[in-house]
Amino acid sequence: MRFVLREAEKIVCALLFLGMTAVGFANVVVRYGTHYSLAASEELLTNGFLLLTVFGAAIAARRGEHLAVTLVQDLLPPVLRRPLFMLAAALSALLLALSARVSWDVLVNLHANGMRSYALGIPAWYYQAAVPFGFALILIRYLQHVREALRGGPHRLPPETPHV
Repeated sequence: MRFVLREAEKIVCALLFLGMTAVGFANVVVRYGTHYSLAASEELLTNGFLLLTVFGAAIAARRGEHLAVTLVQDLLPPVLRRPLFMLAAALSALLLALSARVSWDVLVNLHANGMRSYALGIPAWYYQAAVPFGFALILIRYLQHVREALRGGPHRLPPETPHV
């Protein structure tokens, strides 16, 4: 069970990618075999890419491989690097929490208004349901990275020695 919790986003990404590959392949076969296209494939693949992006970002956040600009941090005196890291971490956490909240509001709105998807005609909120949880997962994984960095783990802060 611990493995599943630790690697949840990797499992989700692998299953999503496998499913998206199957849908894309089936669409190509049907298109070349019948000169028609599977109408739902675009809808499924577009929403699959959205989920793949969100859960992939959680993987990157946990590893400390998220997009970061460290030019200012690298130019600062060593004594100021940790406070800047903490400020950046707090602002990043706030942004992720707000993203989770906004995507939750979108989910609630889609559920309330009864909007349906254009190809399959299923409730549109089905596609949105995992997004707020994905942002919450990114937030959790990012905070795990921050904790490790502050403790001096594998993703520790840059050394506090001046550049020569």
